[in-house]
Amino acid sequence: MTAMPYLDPNLPVAERVADLVGRMTLAEKAGQMMQLSAQHGVRDLIEEMHVGSILHTSPKRVLEAAKLTERTRLRIPLLVAEDCIHGHSFWEGATIYPTQLGMAATWDPALIERVARATAVEVSATGVHWTFSPVLCIARDLRWGRVSETFGEDPFLLGELAAAMVRGYQGDGLADETAILACAKHFAGYSETQGGRDASEADISRRKLRSWFLPPFERVARAGCRTFMLGYQAIDGVPITVNSWLLDEVLRGEWAYTGTLVTDWDNVGRMVWEQHLFPGHAEAAAAAVRAGNDMVMTTPQFFQGAQDAVARGLLDEKEIDQAVARILTLKFELGLFENPRRPDPARQKAVIGTPAHTALNLEVARRSLVLLRNDGTLPLTGTPRTIAVVGPNADDPHTQLGDWAGASGQAEWLRDGHPRRLIRTVLDGLKERVPAGWKVTHARGADILTVGPDPEGAYFPDGQPRPNVVLPAAPDRKLLAKAVAAAEAADVTVAVVGDRIELVGEGRSTATLELVGAQVALLDALAATGKPFVIVLISSKPLVLPPSADRAAALIYAANPGMQGGTALAELILGQIEPSGRLPVSFARHAGQQPTYYNQIRGQHGSRYADLTQSPAYAFGDGLSYTTVVYSGLTVDTPSVTAGDTIRARVELRNTGSRPALETVQVYVRDLVTSATWAVKELKAYAQVPVAAGETRIVELELPAAACTLVDAQGRRVVEPGEFDLLVGPSSRDEKLQAARFSITA
Repeated sequence: MTAMPYLDPNLPVAERVADLVGRMTLAEKAGQMMQLSAQHGVRDLIEEMHVGSILHTSPKRVLEAAKLTERTRLRIPLLVAEDCIHGHSFWEGATIYPTQLGMAATWDPALIERVARATAVEVSATGVHWTFSPVLCIARDLRWGRVSETFGEDPFLLGELAAAMVRGYQGDGLADETAILACAKHFAGYSETQGGRDASEADISRRKLRSWFLPPFERVARAGCRTFMLGYQAIDGVPITVNSWLLDEVLRGEWAYTGTLVTDWDNVGRMVWEQHLFPGHAEAAAAAVRAGNDMVMTTPQFFQGAQDAVARGLLDEKEIDQAVARILTLKFELGLFENPRRPDPARQKAVIGTPAHTALNLEVARRSLVLLRNDGTLPLTGTPRTIAVVGPNADDPHTQLGDWAGASGQAEWLRDGHPRRLIRTVLDGLKERVPAGWKVTHARGADILTVGPDPEGAYFPDGQPRPNVVLPAAPDRKLLAKAVAAAEAADVTVAVVGDRIELVGEGRSTATLELVGAQVALLDALAATGKPFVIVLISSKPLVLPPSADRAAALIYAANPGMQGGTALAELILGQIEPSGRLPVSFARHAGQQPTYYNQIRGQHGSRYADLTQSPAYAFGDGLSYTTVVYSGLTVDTPSVTAGDTIRARVELRNTGSRPALETVQVYVRDLVTSATWAVKELKAYAQVPVAAGETRIVELELPAAACTLVDAQGRRVVEPGEFDLLVGPSSRDEKLQAARFSITA
């Protein structure tokens, strides 16, 4: 028997945890609950504060931290965490995929699971054990700066994709050396902002939370997602960090969740310096521990605050023991005491940025592209042509990767971004993919922005640096003239516009949705030439395009399509692949529509503003192919069911064109009469169906009647007997949907 039972791998995890907790001092326990940033060093964190986890850790400091931990009294291994949101964000040479919003446009959980699995394989070789992903926030207000991190606006689609990502990250179980901990964030309602402002008070009723915002979290909780991150915001005046209804009654109680909770950045400190709910860190620490928080991210004052809280009788040490036990359980289940999973250079060389991962990245990028408009100009085929490639995002590798990737600014060891040779921009892709005899020219044409210091000061009250403020770029006559000349000399122009990292992320919500800087002037000038032009929108979220964009021959939305995005876009433009992406989020026509989403609650007066329309420019589920697929003959084979039955239906698809399609058949349900106000329709199922040119297919559809729920006025999710419409088609728009009636009996 090993001298110290917690080091004996043959003992049950619970026994090892109990033994180790019994050996720890109060200071070691408080430290074990802390996760601190390693950007400024690790020695003090480990030797003085006994920290249990580190994040934002450079490759060099991961190795240093491992050596220091080996010299501590109890040699408790660290959990090393990072925001590996769409690939290993800050590892030079790692595979960076499209952002979550781009991945969501694939509507393909199996593909997303493969991305998460490949990401885990790369991440686990570098000494990182924990990714703060997937993001389960629902994107409804497009002014919010973090739309690109989400899977869009629909809770059902979000749940499908998030559960797939959790499976991919955690693999066959934590004992698998390639598994990393998934983290569902930000629990819950963080994206429901006021005025689109990041981390503002979330004005959400408990019924509204249960209706839309909690179901995706419940799904991944029950599917075994091992960690949850708590949002910054407050609900009903209570920060999520200490919200006993959400944490105790719902998460730990109703869902019986036994995983580990981590706060977001300085949540505990914010309750003191920002939200002014507690006079000091002892009171804030006591409240956070009592509420069930396990890991406290980047609040260094928690270390002394928790100890002071025990000394003053504000907190029982046994309550700290419970949190520490959950953290240690993760470490034992990961096997870190036997194998700390330190960086492995041989594995890194074998698994990071492999050809197989690059091929997967290209596959995801292809599937993420959404063709929103096309007058027949695309695809570009036939006789040799000259293509002018213009716009500020045509050859910008950083914008193509988006947030949480190298040059996005969160990691000081990768300020210049990922290696340029790994990234294919739109200009790269077209030059490499055009047929022999074709010509590709380039002119930037416009700039988006410069930046300047925040007039409120360089730092927030907690010492974090404030981001620079955006200063829109004015039109440059010389740049514009070169782009116009290139367009006039070409057969067709590809204009690549959008946003930049300075307009994206935490604390970077935008007041408007219009193209920033000189981009509108560029599109106006291209339209004035009378020559055909195609718009490619590479942006973190849907943007409002100017009237001149309506004169474009085609419009493609690419989100932030990752390292292989330029190749995928070139292939799409040239007809070498088929467009198959579908919008996971709606496009507004103007910022005044916010929030914008398809599953609106019934009951407003009228269907427009007095001065402008409420209709979205492009709706959830929209997307075109290079052919036309006609829906007809929707039939419900089970017109009357009980809540325990399955609804069965069929619809005919007919490809009337000369090219194949991968059709995303979307299934919505409308409850005709409800006991409480409810959505006009909700996505409940979908199927991706290949349809060959000229082919007719009958698609069989199944939907559990138990999915036809609502949350009643008492906050209970129920199936109410009555009549329903089954709505099937290629988009959430009513005019695109076939309808058939069915009923659910008591």
